[in-house]
Amino acid sequence: MGLVTLIGAALLLWPSGSGSTASPSNSSSAESVVEAQELAQELEEILGRMEGVGQVQVLLTVQDDGQRQLAADGELSYSGSPQAPEDYRRTSETVLVDGAQGDEPVVTQRTSPTYRGALVVCQGGGQASVRLAVTEAVTVLTGLPADRVTVAKCQ
Repeated sequence: MGLVTLIGAALLLWPSGSGSTASPSNSSSAESVVEAQELAQELEEILGRMEGVGQVQVLLTVQDDGQRQLAADGELSYSGSPQAPEDYRRTSETVLVDGAQGDEPVVTQRTSPTYRGALVVCQGGGQASVRLAVTEAVTVLTGLPADRVTVAKCQ
């Protein structure tokens, strides 16, 4: 029974083979602000083409920076005989590549920031149909619920 337990422990410690580890985004919040500004500009272009909207300005606020999956290289080592190992050790290192600013981690997957809210100010914001259409467009493109999107008429 002891050998089965040791094999089970070894399997739990064995690298999963995915080669990546989840970690919160180490990118600065400035990067998220830039991403929010870029999305806001795209929204302004798209919303400005919708019927009745007219001139439009969009402001998005960021709640969090999202996450990155970083590539990792892992190794499992043990001491003693393979049939009855005495001690296990697992090591893992983030994979780095030469970048413009020195060594940079390899990002295998990235999730977008989560937005806190949106304010849309447009010429047609006084019409209920325009407010509804703009709110629906912003909720679809940002993932925000409708109660976090405000549409107002500009002066």
